[in-house]
Amino acid sequence: MGERFVVVPVDAGVGVAVEGEYSDGVVSDPAPDPGGGGSRSSGGTVEGKEAGEDSVFDPQDPNAVVPILEYNREPNKYGDGVPKENSPFINNTDNDKGNSYDGTNMALFEEEMDSNPMVSSLLNKLANYTNLTQGAQEHEEADDDEGPKKKAVKSPQMGTFMGVYLPCLQNILGVILFLRLTWIVGTAGILESLAIVCLCCSCTMLTAISMSAIATNGVVPAGGSYYMISRSLGPEFGGAVGLCFYLGTTFAGSMYILGTIEILLTYIVPKAAIFVAEKKEDEVEALLNNMRVYGTCCLALMSIVVFVGVKYVNKLALVFLACVILSILSIYAGVIKTIFEPPDFPVCMLGNRTLQNHNFDSCLKTEVIDNLTVTTKLWQLFCKGPELNATCNDYFDNNNLTLMQGIPGLKSRVISDNMWSEYGPIGMKVESNKLDSDPVGDTSQDIYMPYVVNDIATFFTLLVGIYFPSVTGIMAGSNRSGDLRDAQKSIPIGTILAIATTSFIYVTCVVLFGACIEGVLLRDKFGDSVKGNLVIGTLSWPSPWVIVIGSFFSCCGAGLQSLTGAPRLLQAIARDGIVPFLQVFGHGKANGEPTWALLLTAGICEIGILIASLDAVAPILSMFFLMCYLFVNLACALQTLLRTPNWRPRFKYYHWALSFLGMSLCLSLMFICSWYYAIVAMVIASCIYKYIEYRGAEKEWGDGIRGLSLNAARFALIRLEEAPPHTKNWRPQVLVLLNVDSDQGVKHPRLLSLTTQLKAGKGLTIVGNVLEGTYLTKDAEAKKAEQNIKSAMSAERTKGFCHVVVSSNLRDGFSHLIQSAGLGGMKHNTVLMAWPGTWRQSNDPQSWKNFIETVRETTAAHHALLVAKNVDSFPTNQDRLGEGTIDVWWVVHDGGMLMLLPFLLRQHKVWRKCKMRIFTVAQMDDNSIQMKKDLQMFLYHLRLDAEVEVVEMHDNDISAFTYEKTLVMEQRSQMLKQMQLSRTEREREAQLIHDRNTASHAAINDKADTGPERVHMTWTKDKLFTERNRNREMNANVAVRDLFNMKPEWESLNQSNVRRMHTAVKMNEMVVNKSQGAHLVLLNMPGPPKNRGGDENYMEFLEVLLEGLNRVLLVRGGGREVITIYS
Repeated sequence: MGERFVVVPVDAGVGVAVEGEYSDGVVSDPAPDPGGGGSRSSGGTVEGKEAGEDSVFDPQDPNAVVPILEYNREPNKYGDGVPKENSPFINNTDNDKGNSYDGTNMALFEEEMDSNPMVSSLLNKLANYTNLTQGAQEHEEADDDEGPKKKAVKSPQMGTFMGVYLPCLQNILGVILFLRLTWIVGTAGILESLAIVCLCCSCTMLTAISMSAIATNGVVPAGGSYYMISRSLGPEFGGAVGLCFYLGTTFAGSMYILGTIEILLTYIVPKAAIFVAEKKEDEVEALLNNMRVYGTCCLALMSIVVFVGVKYVNKLALVFLACVILSILSIYAGVIKTIFEPPDFPVCMLGNRTLQNHNFDSCLKTEVIDNLTVTTKLWQLFCKGPELNATCNDYFDNNNLTLMQGIPGLKSRVISDNMWSEYGPIGMKVESNKLDSDPVGDTSQDIYMPYVVNDIATFFTLLVGIYFPSVTGIMAGSNRSGDLRDAQKSIPIGTILAIATTSFIYVTCVVLFGACIEGVLLRDKFGDSVKGNLVIGTLSWPSPWVIVIGSFFSCCGAGLQSLTGAPRLLQAIARDGIVPFLQVFGHGKANGEPTWALLLTAGICEIGILIASLDAVAPILSMFFLMCYLFVNLACALQTLLRTPNWRPRFKYYHWALSFLGMSLCLSLMFICSWYYAIVAMVIASCIYKYIEYRGAEKEWGDGIRGLSLNAARFALIRLEEAPPHTKNWRPQVLVLLNVDSDQGVKHPRLLSLTTQLKAGKGLTIVGNVLEGTYLTKDAEAKKAEQNIKSAMSAERTKGFCHVVVSSNLRDGFSHLIQSAGLGGMKHNTVLMAWPGTWRQSNDPQSWKNFIETVRETTAAHHALLVAKNVDSFPTNQDRLGEGTIDVWWVVHDGGMLMLLPFLLRQHKVWRKCKMRIFTVAQMDDNSIQMKKDLQMFLYHLRLDAEVEVVEMHDNDISAFTYEKTLVMEQRSQMLKQMQLSRTEREREAQLIHDRNTASHAAINDKADTGPERVHMTWTKDKLFTERNRNREMNANVAVRDLFNMKPEWESLNQSNVRRMHTAVKMNEMVVNKSQGAHLVLLNMPGPPKNRGGDENYMEFLEVLLEGLNRVLLVRGGGREVITIYS
């Protein structure tokens, strides 16, 4: 047992116990010292003082109390009544985290005690861990309030025989064996019946092997099959299959109740029927109505029993099981008795047709009474009167009556006649091949005659669906895992032995029924030919009532067990929280009984009862059980193939091939039983799966599907890294560089919207952010930023990954992201970032320098670059842009990015109505007409629909405005380089430059004599457009020559900067003129200068290029072709 220590105050004068005197005895608590010598115990209780006060031991104080450790063997208690993923013995509880270690032996590890428990503590919790049975223990939350009064949980004591073998036996053997197996043997024949039995039993045996492997791979808490599947395949599959298993168990309750009522009304008290058919053709409908009424009453009664107390149901389980075993023993005893003395159950045959023996005593047309020939009751069924000359049915007139022994016995060699199948449509008469018959032409009146006929159409697949529920129930042992002394040992042995036992019983029963009972009696489903006796009862010894009473109580017990187990299964699913709308069913009575789940179960069970036909309900629950077994096999196969480190089952006799065979068999049986039911069951499971995937709670259970995903991802990443993707497979894998504010909130969430619209949910998306500092100090902020970014991604429906990096400076952080984000072949090829709109107002030039360095590094890494200007004005995912255009300005070839991006955007519903326009720039020596034709042909081959326009850019001389812009730019740049000015000084200097330039413009305008309105040369937006309009109207050569004469300082400007500014101004004029009303403008992004001294000028060039445009996406290709004309 683990050790728990309690600090006990001892007077200093007492001294410390001598070595060897320290014992496991409980040290009595002395009176608390008035000076505050009380102390807090490790468990959170306080010895000698009120809770909340701390004991302070000062070694310098002579009156201080010396704390010593009291050794306490009280076990740790655990349990909350709900299965949880947190290990009860690995994760510390709150009390454990409050413990302090005050020894010297382990002082080296004392700082880790809060997070890493001592081995003794871990083993203590492991030894005292118990997996509670759901609903059997009172709520632990209520018990927690009692503190010391809490009762210790009794350890489970059930072994293999009582805990697994007998419950499985009781659940497997049941209604189908007693009510339908003889009919299946007679209809399908012995050979096909053996095939059905072997097929179904093989399916359950293979499933049991897989289940045993899963059940022995660790502790299985209460919850059984649902727990195993959900923890092996994940919450989506677990929830879907768990609910299917719940529905199967619920419909099994319906089937057992219908079986109970069928036995009651057909074989025990037929006169209790409320609906009585006046005509023979109405008998089936009357029977169904009786089943509905009595079934509903029986369901209500059983629900009340379950609600009042489950303990009574569990106590009666052995009684019901005894009934089943006695009934089976009576069958074997009856078979043995037929060797010496077959029972007398004659069957009356008319010709070769079997007659219903309800309303007559003798199988004769006439009989002699007191030397008088009189007609019998049988005569009156076929004739219009009792007279000898009455008109009778033609077949009755032409054929003789014969008495055939219904159970000739083992020595009769009837087995050879029952080898082959006798399938037929609904209404087909049950006939014997041994007897002769004189057929008649008119058979229209046969439906009114007392013949034994098929009540449903029979075929092989139908019989499989009806029989399969008789082999279900193999999960009974795993469902009781919380009650077992050693579940990992008991579940495999008990389940496999139970399946082997029941398989032997079914196989021998098929052979013995075929060897002892006449074929026409076997095909008589309800025993009409033997005065309404249960067919299997006619074979039993000492009396048919043994089987009737035994099967009645067996069905009652199985129905109660289903109504007990199904609500608990639903409660387990609801308490896991994976299906939000089911959470209300996780609540129950004070003792944990699932009241609401029981009500829902009774409601669904009523649906099966309203169907009213045992043969129609059986295939429904077969589907749900088969789907559950399918996923048990899949779970075992996946875990075995993936070889996850935690897959270490104690049951060694399994193999992935057996699991796959079982899975294939389950899938085949689903479609063999009923293909449309199979499709419905799969659709239901798929809908539940998708619902849990999108709306359910996120759970991490270490399931096999996640392991499969990891293996598939690893394999795919290795394959992707072998060679770069072909142009046809290229798609933007985007790294989004996102900024956060001081509170770690996302600054530009529209970047994520743009990413979603660009990706349309496909490809890789990595959202990166850099925090400045060290990881040790910024750890909490990094986690908060990551959480905020993930929340923003969820809000913007951006599917991808978040990566927050803490670096000593932003420049290195962005560099690390660009270099290392992604894994293997799944690395980004495109970087998306926002334009630094406030770079001019920033006190720190590092903001725009980081931007330019990011552009350079993206180019060096051969990644494409997208820069969004005015990103906050971009549309959200909820917006729907109307008729408009996406304008592409194709200046230089960048591998086709400019062509591909509009196409990708238009796939999203935000941009779907927008049209694409492509503008290209022609120089003086270009043939613009031919360029347009070539571009249209190129777009045709690219399968892109777009309007094409070629814009001619004439070789105009450089305008005075351009020189002035360049002069202002260089002067500002020079001054900022030479002086470290404060913000106020910079603004004052900028104002001086502004005033001087204004005066210069005024002088130029006076000399040119062009009117007073042309004095407005100040660099503002309105004046900029005024100046551009003036430049279009003036003679450029004359104006520039005159201006050169007036401004000699322009000659000293860097001509490279002048040319670049000229390009920016001219391009801006054209773009604004053509695309100012476009929803989005895509433009080639010029590269940064190789000389870092001109970085600030580069930012000015881009500002001029983008001025006057609302939504702009600057695009810089990655140096490879991303679009192709080839298929």
